[in-house]
Amino acid sequence: MARPAKISGDPAVLQAALEGFELQKKRIDEQISQIRAMLGKRKSGSNGTAEVEQTGRKQLSGAARKRIAAAQTKRWAEFRKNHPEGKEKK
Repeated sequence: MARPAKISGDPAVLQAALEGFELQKKRIDEQISQIRAMLGKRKSGSNGTAEVEQTGRKQLSGAARKRIAAAQTKRWAEFRKNHPEGKEKK
């Protein structure tokens, strides 16, 4: 890794350094975007600054969540019915 350069306190030098680093950042961001596009990742947001990997999960409707919750409650009730000892057994 390159050693960081010592930058003096001169405003003109600092401004030139800032512009150079911003150009490097822009170039790197473009390369990252190209690589992500090759990998099939999607961008989030209109300016493309926030990159998010898709998880492949679908959004569930409220009715589906209620059905799942009811089924889980039923499973736990059946389990507790068959295992009445609960926490007492350690």
